[in-house]
This record gives sequence, C-alpha cells and structure tokens, in this order.
Amino acid sequence: MSRTIGKRNPVQEVSSHKKPKVNSPKTPPEDALEVLRHEPGYDLLVSTLRQLAREQPDSASFSIHRPSPLSAQIVQVLVSEIVPNYWTLLKEDSNDGGNASSSSALGLLLTCLRSITSINAILVRLRALIQEAKAETGNKTKRPDISMNTAILLDLLCNVLQGDVCVSEIWRKASAGQDVDSPKLRPLSQELLSIFGSGRIISLAAEADEISKTGSNKTTAAADGIWPADALRYTQWLGQNIVKWQLSDPTAEQTKLCSDLFAKALRLGRSDIVTKQVMSNLLLAKGADDQRFGALLDKLPQMEQRRVLFSVLKIFPEDHLNRLGLCESDQSRGLISAVAGALKSIIGSDENRKNHLVEWLTGSSGAGLGEGVAIRRAVLAVVSEERDRIVTVLEKSIGQFGDQLYIKHSPMLQQEAHAQVLLLSAGYVFRKYPIKLTLQMRSGTWLNTISNRLASTNQRSRFLGMVVGEGLSGLVEKGDKKLDFHMEDTNQAEGKWYKGLVQVSDTVGSWNSLSVPQKEPSKSQKVPQKPPPRPKAQPTRTVQPRQQGFIIEEVDEDTDEDDGLVPYPKPEGDEEDSDDDPTLVRRDKPKAPVYIRDLIRYFRDTESYDRQKLALTTAPTLIRRKANYGTEVAEHADELASLLVGLQDKYEMDNFDDLKLQGMIAIVVAQPQIMGQWFSKTFFDGDYSVSQRASVLVVLGLSARELAGFETSEYAAAAAFPSKTLPERIGRLFIGAAPPNIQQSSASSLKPLPPNALDSMAKSLTSEFLAPLAATAADAATGPDIFKLSTFTDQLNDQQLTPAGNPKVKIKSRARPRVRAIPNTTAQLIATHFFSPLTARFQAALHSSASRVRGIIFHPYLLALYLKTLALMLHAAGPSTLALPQMTAELWRLLLGTSIRAHAVGDLGVTQAVLFGLLAILDVNEDRMRDVCQELGREAVETQEWVASVFGGLRGGDGGEEEEQVKMLAAGVLVRLNEGIEKYQLLMVGDLIG
Repeated sequence: MSRTIGKRNPVQEVSSHKKPKVNSPKTPPEDALEVLRHEPGYDLLVSTLRQLAREQPDSASFSIHRPSPLSAQIVQVLVSEIVPNYWTLLKEDSNDGGNASSSSALGLLLTCLRSITSINAILVRLRALIQEAKAETGNKTKRPDISMNTAILLDLLCNVLQGDVCVSEIWRKASAGQDVDSPKLRPLSQELLSIFGSGRIISLAAEADEISKTGSNKTTAAADGIWPADALRYTQWLGQNIVKWQLSDPTAEQTKLCSDLFAKALRLGRSDIVTKQVMSNLLLAKGADDQRFGALLDKLPQMEQRRVLFSVLKIFPEDHLNRLGLCESDQSRGLISAVAGALKSIIGSDENRKNHLVEWLTGSSGAGLGEGVAIRRAVLAVVSEERDRIVTVLEKSIGQFGDQLYIKHSPMLQQEAHAQVLLLSAGYVFRKYPIKLTLQMRSGTWLNTISNRLASTNQRSRFLGMVVGEGLSGLVEKGDKKLDFHMEDTNQAEGKWYKGLVQVSDTVGSWNSLSVPQKEPSKSQKVPQKPPPRPKAQPTRTVQPRQQGFIIEEVDEDTDEDDGLVPYPKPEGDEEDSDDDPTLVRRDKPKAPVYIRDLIRYFRDTESYDRQKLALTTAPTLIRRKANYGTEVAEHADELASLLVGLQDKYEMDNFDDLKLQGMIAIVVAQPQIMGQWFSKTFFDGDYSVSQRASVLVVLGLSARELAGFETSEYAAAAAFPSKTLPERIGRLFIGAAPPNIQQSSASSLKPLPPNALDSMAKSLTSEFLAPLAATAADAATGPDIFKLSTFTDQLNDQQLTPAGNPKVKIKSRARPRVRAIPNTTAQLIATHFFSPLTARFQAALHSSASRVRGIIFHPYLLALYLKTLALMLHAAGPSTLALPQMTAELWRLLLGTSIRAHAVGDLGVTQAVLFGLLAILDVNEDRMRDVCQELGREAVETQEWVASVFGGLRGGDGGEEEEQVKMLAAGVLVRLNEGIEKYQLLMVGDLIG
C-alpha cells in the first residue's frame, strides 16, 4: 500500500480515481464520502479523517457526530470498508502500542466513530456477521474472513467505548447546537438509552467473541480482552461514565438523561455493583457533594428508587457494619451514627423513600436477613426522627411477630431480625411517646403475640417470645409487675443482650468517617499482564552460614568409643548446582509464610508461581495452627476466604482444587460462628461461577461434618503444636497399649477430596440408611412389594460400608451401629450458623425479583448440591440437637416447596437430592416419629403421595443406573414413612381434619 508524501487536496486526489460524472458541485462532506468509497491511499485517508473529525458547534454545519443521512453513509463506509482494510495498519502506526492519541491516524478514526450512529453501525455489522457465521455452521468450507472481520469489529468496539467520559462526550457532540426544547433531542436521548442501557452491546459482543475465537488469526484481538462481552466489566464501565457525567456539572436535562441511564444500568443484572460505584463516588468520596447523588436519585422512577435504597442497605453492612458484631463499643456507635447520617442524606425529605424504610424494617424480606444488628440500628435511628413512623414500625412488628403462620413458617434468621426491630423500636417509642407503648401492651394484639409465641413447639421461637416479653415489660412495668419467666436461657448472655436492645438509642451523625479514596481505574481499562511461564520445580537447599575465624580442637585418633553420632550419608549430587548454565540456578525462592498476613500477601501475588504454590500448601495447616492462638485468623478470616473462593488455577497446579477446599475448610473450622454465615451469604450474593458456588457448598457440608466429629482432617494433627503432643518414644508406648476400639476410630479421614465429595458422602449415607431395610427384605422369602426391583435387594446386600480403620464388612443386622468418634457438642452451632443461614437465604431468594439470583438457586446442579448439603448438615447435627424440630420442619417444607418439586420433574439429579433429604429427615427423627407425625402430619401425607407418584413413574432397571438408584431411594422413603404413618395415624387425624 503506497503512501503519498506531502499534503494534497482530497478533491484533487479523487480526480485520479475513476469518478462518476456529477452535474452539481459537491460539499466537502460529500467529497469525503466519495474519497472513502474509492479506496483512498493512506495519507489521503488520514487527511479525510482529519477533516471529518473537526467539531462543528453550530447546528447549520455538517458534523459526523450528529445523526443525518450523509453522516450515516460516511459511517457505514468507514465501518464496512475502511476499518477491515486499514485497521491493522492504523494500530501499528498509532502511538504507544495501540493507545492512540487524538492526533494519530487511529485517534482520528476513533474520534469520527464515537457517535450514536457509529456504535449502531458497528452493532448492526456484528449482527450480520453473527448471522452469516450461524448460516455456515452446516457447511464444511467456511469463509475464513468472518472470524477475522468479527475480531476486528470487536477490537474497534472496545477502542470506541474506551474511557470514562465516552457517553457524555457522545451526547455532547450529538446535541451540540440544539436548543434545550428541540424536538430532535427526545428521540436522540431514547436512542442513547437504547444503545448503552439495553444490554445489546453485551449480548452481541459476547456472541461475536465466541465466533472470533474459532478463527486462527488472533493478532487483531484486543489487548485487554473483549471487556464489553463481560456484563460485570461493562456495568462497571457504565457506572463510571455515569459518575463522571454527574460530576461535570450537567444541566437539568442532562441530569435527567443521566438518571435514566442509571435506571437502565440497574436492570443489567448488577444493580448492587453499579449502586455501590455511584454512591461511593458521588456521596462517600472525600469532598463529594451529596446533592449530586440526591439529584440523580430524585429523577428515578419509584421502583428504581426502592431498588437503589435496598441495595444501599446491603452495601453498608458488607463494607462497614458487619465487622462490628454486637455493636457494644463506642467505635461501633460512631460508625452506626455515620451510616445513619448517610442514609438520612439519601432519604432526604421524600415521603416514598421513608415508606420504603418502614417496609424494609417490617416486610417479609427480613430487615437485612443474615446481616448484623448494626444496619437495623442505623435505619431505626433515621426512622425514629418522626414519631408517627416509629410507632407504625412498632405496631406492624408486634402484629407480625405474633402471627401463627409467621411463627410456624418463617426462617429463624428472619424472626430474629424482626425481634431485634421490635425491641429497638419499642425503646424509641417509650422514650418519645411512653403512653403509646403502655396502651399497646394492654391491647389484645400484644397478649395474643406472647401467647402464640409460648405455644410454639419451636424452642427458638419460644425463646424470642420470652425475651421480647421481658424486654418490653421492663420498660412499662415496675417492681413485681415486670414479666419474668425465670428461665435460664433468658438470663444468659444472649438473652440479656436481646433485652438490652430496648435501651439502645442511636443518633444521626456525619458520614465523613465513611469517606473512601477514589477508586482505581476500572477493570475494563486495565491491561492484564501475560502470566509468566511455570518455572521448573527445583529442590530447596539449606545454606550453612560461614564461620568466622578458626576453631582449634585436639582430636584423639586412638579412641574407638561410639559417641552416638550418626554420620550423614554422602550426597549423590546437588541437582541445583548440576546445571551447566549458572544463570538458571534460583537463589531467591520464597520461604513458607508463618503469619496470616504473609499468607494473604502470597495469595494476592498471582504473578508468582512459587508464592501461589506455597500459599496453597501452607494454608490448611497454618490456619488451623493459628486458630486458637492470637487473633490473626479472626481478623483476616473474611479477606482470606474471599481470596480462596475466587482463586484461579492459572498455573495448572497438582491437587489445586483439593488444597483450595482444605484451606477454606480450615477457615470455617477455625471460625465457625463467623465463617459459616459468611460462606452462606457468599453462595447467594457473591459474583462467582457455578463451580465456585459449588465449592462453597462442599466446604460448608464438609466443615459441618468435621465439627460434628464425623470427619477428621489430616491437617488437624499436622497443625498441633509440639507442646500438645507426646514425644515419639512415649507416644508409641501409649498408642501401642491402647485398646483396639480406641485405635480404630469410626470417624473417617479427609483424604484428597474429589470434585464430587458431597455426592460420595450422600451415596455412603444412602447405603447406611437403606441397609436395615435391605436386611429386612433379605430375611423374608419375598419382601414387600415396594422392594421388588430387579437389582434392589442384591445391591443392598452387597453394599459394603467401610469406616476408617475397619475392614470391609457386609451389614447383615437390622440395627445400624451409631458410633461417634467424639461427642457431638456442636449441634447447636451447626443449626444456628450453618443450616439456618442457608435455608433463610434460600427463602429470601425465592421472593427476590432479581432474575440472576433465581437463576443461581435453580441451576439444576447447584440446586441438587444445595439440598444434599442441607441433608448432610441435618445428619451431622444428629438426633440429640435441641434445634432438631426446627431444622426438620424447615428442611421438610423446603423440600416440598412448589418450586423445588417443579424443578425435580424430569431432572433425576434434583429428584435424587430431594429424596435423599427426605430420607435423612426420617433417619435422624427415627426416635421421635410420634412428634413428627403430630407436628408435621400434613407434610408427611403430602410427601407420601408425591414419593409414590415418583416411584410409579420410574422404570427401575430398564431406565439406567441413575434411575434405578432414584427408585431405590423412593422405595426407602416410602417404607420409612409408611411405618410411621401406620403407627401414629390416629394422632394425625385431628390435624388433617382441621
């Protein structure tokens, strides 16, 4: 391709080409169109682009950035003809390796194409190429230029959209010279919103990216990847553009357009992320003007304002309040006051937003389900400034707290949150309007609330009723008239904390302490470095320090006495020094971390293979060793867990998944009260892939079993300090003299974990559950009709259960051994911090309007794994836990939910998980079937009918191994359930009639 030296007139240059005859003189834009259509030279192209890139402030002059028929034709030629032919050359000649300046040839092209018309043309061209590629999927010979042109257009799209002022500049140039009330601006603004806020860019870029990857030419790929194809990165880019636009002192009309774009961004599936980005920069940043965020929020529709407000109420706990715990320190009160001040600024004087706060406190969403009490204290500090609203919160809370259906069916985390709201609001009402609280406690609603709570069969529900009753009675009544149930639970630390909430009074303060520094450039603007190649593994060598001076020692050569010193064997060779090239010998290999902060630093260094490997191999032992010594693990547990959950295997390490899981298990075992709830929240709220969410469930299930004594980790013994172990010689004496039943523990050992660790445990427990039934069927000449499957009896008779340390034995007895390695003293811990958060957040997700959340919980594989995890937790808690009735009711009703049973239709994996959960319920409640039939009679009968229909719809041995296993599970559930129903059917008659 030849270049022309010197500047030449574009009109003169066109004359050298074959140019059609014209009857009228052309304007410069028309001449430029003719030049572009007739394959111009490089210098002529640059001069033409320079002419087109000039801004025209008045509306009378032509501008390529304003929509018009002529600008559309020029843009079409640039996108379809100039870019495919010149893109590679333009990028090579641009400054700074592709990051073109505005004066370079590439910069001029991008300036011409940063317009609404140009982005539309790029998207239309991408759609055409996608359809053409799909049409050729059946042909054996494909056009190689399709993937190449697609890659070029994607690279062009990335460069055109680059920057955090792209949207505002496009609008400024498109509306230049137009009056504020011009009729042309409205359709133009609608087109802008349609392009950037509809998700069309994300979907087309993602689809085109897949097509471009099929080609062999990768030289045109964008340096930082096709970031518009990633919904997260595109949302971050759009949020940063909204922030920059709002910070540039826009007019009222531009603020309205910016607010509409914000509303569109909220619907792209990442509402929490874009809300946090906008709020952090417009409200919480140092020196920020809160009026900008308020102006942006004022122009949103009411439903979008509600969505933003609820997102804000999730962001503050995650970033500031959840680490405060019970909020008993002065620092906690100051931070709560700051958050209340920020909420007060967001709410302003808008009545609808105040009503949204009341709805959040008293609605079925749970007033911050799973969050700490700090966010509820901050919200109530804002609401309490108006007496009528705080009274409304109290009245609604009392009515809801005593509702029988609410007590029976609501998750316990939700009831605890509403109990805290009730106690806090009662304290505010008593201080502002004491007669109102007194009259409320004399009403029939209050008496019914306490009566219904005390009549509940759930111990936790009764406990909440008692602490609420004693707490409110202590405000109004004096002396002997105060309500006192004389229960040990209400006088312990937790009961006293609940009753002390009525004395809490928070104020609305300044939110300067929440100020955050300006964020780094978004991920879409960063160019990731190429990962270094994996270095060759080399053995470490201990370097002895060099001795100073001389040591003179008299040696007696005639002595033959053995001094007990064993000489070191002669080394065969030093591999590290055997390399011919001394530059390849590495002397700077990192040492294993000994502190948690060093471990975190190693995990963050993703560019070092050695540090990543050391961190992974050291984490399980180091975390367990530091768990009970100091506060390192407690202070950095959430940060360490987030690093492990999001860790990627970029170096293809051996046993990567196993080491990663063991590290997360170590964190949960070290801090079960905190990390059990953290991982439960991460599963539902985190921005992770399906495999990462599955690993979270595996960690929760295995950690619960280890805490209950069903599993022992090989890292637990390695993490013990030497002071906690006997010397080796003495240890051999004691261990050798130990009886066999102590040497051989019934608890299994956590070996390298396969990807389907929970599935393997579920199969083992299924065999254990069904073994007594199989033995009963084998003893009879012909077993019950329900067991007449082709291979059911044979499989269960041949099933081998292998506890750790015991030989494989076939179970022939009907009684199943129930031997535990250690006493299950952590049943309440599993119920409170593992089981309840998972079930409560699932119920909240069912009522969520976010399609992304529902897509997560109803993914077939995740749903099946989630149900198996809950069943394993119930089994780990065991029959002796005090919360067993509550756990049984929650899991049983969850399994019988319409949504879960609908997803079980046609999906054997989900059906098997539901049946396994039911079988675990029946096994753990084997000794209390009378209470189960009395309390959950309707659920038992409904389960019997549903499982019978599932059993009748399966083909057994003719449908494959998986279908046969599901039918065996259904048979086991039916047999167990029929036994209980037939034995206690008279107890169920009254409940079923009612």
